[in-house]
Amino acid sequence: MALPPNRLVPLIVAVALFMENMDSTIIATSLPAIADDIGTNPLALKLAITSYLLSLAVFIPASGWVADRFGTRTVFRTAIAVFMIGSLGCAFSGSLTDFVIARIVQGMGGAMMTPVGRMVLVRTISKRELVGAMAWVSVPALIGPVIGPPVGGFLTTYATWHWIFIINIPIGLIGIVLVTRYIENIRAPEPARFDLVGMVIASLGIAGVAFGFSVLGLNFLPWTVSVGLIAGGAVAIVLYVWYSRRIPNPVIDLSLLRLPTFRASIGGGFLFRLGMGSLSFLLPLLLQIGFGMTPFRSGLITFATALGAITMKLGVARVLRQFGFRAVLVINALISAAFLAICSLFTIATPVAVIFGLLAIGGFFRSLQFTCINTIAFAEVEPERVGRATALMSVAQQLSISTGVALGALIVETSVHLKLEPTIGADDFALAFLITAAISACAALIFAQLPKDAGAELANRNP
Repeated sequence: MALPPNRLVPLIVAVALFMENMDSTIIATSLPAIADDIGTNPLALKLAITSYLLSLAVFIPASGWVADRFGTRTVFRTAIAVFMIGSLGCAFSGSLTDFVIARIVQGMGGAMMTPVGRMVLVRTISKRELVGAMAWVSVPALIGPVIGPPVGGFLTTYATWHWIFIINIPIGLIGIVLVTRYIENIRAPEPARFDLVGMVIASLGIAGVAFGFSVLGLNFLPWTVSVGLIAGGAVAIVLYVWYSRRIPNPVIDLSLLRLPTFRASIGGGFLFRLGMGSLSFLLPLLLQIGFGMTPFRSGLITFATALGAITMKLGVARVLRQFGFRAVLVINALISAAFLAICSLFTIATPVAVIFGLLAIGGFFRSLQFTCINTIAFAEVEPERVGRATALMSVAQQLSISTGVALGALIVETSVHLKLEPTIGADDFALAFLITAAISACAALIFAQLPKDAGAELANRNP
């Protein structure tokens, strides 16, 4: 039996976002093989990771206006096609320059996929069905970074590294066909004039902060250069805040933060993602460097978080209908933070079954929180401002994840430098898990300020 459009549309969006989320991490375990084949060194190929993040940061601010101007179906379909072109460019690259350019093209497509995918859901799914739809979209964000490294390692080991990019082609082609058939080409009746000046300022700010934190976590550039990038980006962001208050239609509409539910989603979501974003970076390192596991085995263990995320889809609507958004966001932020902190107790003697079980349970609560954060953001957003809301959400998400990875790396490095023997061991990760968990828990303070009946219509509850 064919799925109805209101069930199929979230699945189409989820598959496209899964492709984009997985690809951002899939090359991590394949860098040595790629470097050897194109005649460079693995350290230089870190540019492939950072250039992708940089491209995302630069082009995300324009996504909302582009979708309003040309239509959600047209832009979403084009984003998939651009991503596929970048994937082919990566697969057939013969030099470092070719590879970095191809990753930038991939980032251009990815920058449009996530915010426009959210726009598709908000504009085609009723508010009473939006919770279930957002649950599908939250799963790829959790699963992609988790299974990316083991899938990359498997394909590189048993085939060639080229396949980690070629597999995007059939997925993308199927996605384009389904988008063409099932997604409406909704656009704004009278899109505002594009804010090019704001786009430049915002892109410089977002790129400086996101790229600075990314290279700080990778140790690719001297720390002074990384700090300079972050400081310059921060200055540009402050300048943009000043600028955006003086024009009627800024490319990133900060006036949306006046809405209590949207403000809580951005502020609380930033703190929560900052802590949880570090997990996908810290956990594989703990298992591989601290416990001596192979990349493939550690990937199989961390996949437990994905299993938890999938099971969450079955109960999220019922939980929100019973308890409401505010109670779930507050309590679940603390529960999720506790499961992140538990990772600090893992040792080489901890049974694999115990680690797997705890990660699966933690994945359930994290996915529930992500779904609630992504959904409550649109409780008060007017239809004509959905494009700007999704762009601002994507910007905040990108900055929080980059910050979380850099913070986790910085804490581990500090712990190593304070030891007599500066070598990374399992004990160097405990403090990073605890600090990032504490930051995630602070999100509960922001969510507690929500009105008691926040998002009542979304949760199918009586106000």
